[in-house]
Amino acid sequence: MVAASRMRRAQQQAISGKAYAMKIYEMVLRLAPRVDPVNHPLLGGPKMISGKRLIITISTNKGLCGGLNTNLFRFMAREYSDAGGQNHIVIGKKATSFLSRITPPESILADFSEEVPFVRTVPAITSMITKSFIGGECDGVDIVYNEFVSALRQNPRKKTILPLTLEGIVNEDDAPHAHDILIEPDPETVFARLLPHYLENQIRDALLQAEASEHSARMIAMRSATDNAKALMEDLTLVYNKARQERITYEITDMVTARLSVAQ
Repeated sequence: MVAASRMRRAQQQAISGKAYAMKIYEMVLRLAPRVDPVNHPLLGGPKMISGKRLIITISTNKGLCGGLNTNLFRFMAREYSDAGGQNHIVIGKKATSFLSRITPPESILADFSEEVPFVRTVPAITSMITKSFIGGECDGVDIVYNEFVSALRQNPRKKTILPLTLEGIVNEDDAPHAHDILIEPDPETVFARLLPHYLENQIRDALLQAEASEHSARMIAMRSATDNAKALMEDLTLVYNKARQERITYEITDMVTARLSVAQ
């Protein structure tokens, strides 16, 4: 019941957050063709090629949520065969335990598992990944998390947030009503302020999706555990009643046998 209550609240936040993140993404798509990529290092590649990626892994702090974390770690192992050679930012104690077994300690750059709720860590993570990417310490930044689809379905997902790959950008002249939009003070300034906000919302959206997935998986796991416990109680009650009836039958048989012996 507790997980169900938290799941409904987390589900509402995840759905609302996704809609907000999509609107910001649309704004980035509209502004990107009107700015010079040279002035925005996040639009291009890093200055130096390090050969490493920075992976943000989002798991849970607690268990009792079925195979949610196990499926996520299996997905991560398939996506990154050389996970030990990458850099990592960890959110969730389960991910910390998993990565500590397959990667050297120095590859985990930061662990934000103790900060609850996790969304409080968004500004710090955004600042860290931006500096790491611009400084050439990594070639790209990925987020690995559980995407909330429904209360019964959560899918592991990998999302690349740096470098910014703005698929679907169209020419400004082809955009509907493009020339009817007045941008003040100018597209360059607005875009420069929008990019960090865009990154924050990508991370926040992943955190909200992971939280909704956690509560949903825990609700289903606890419901299954309750159903299994009730089924076990019914089976044990049946066994107990059979044993009790058998003992009563034996006692009655003994009493009847003893009485017949006395009568004879």
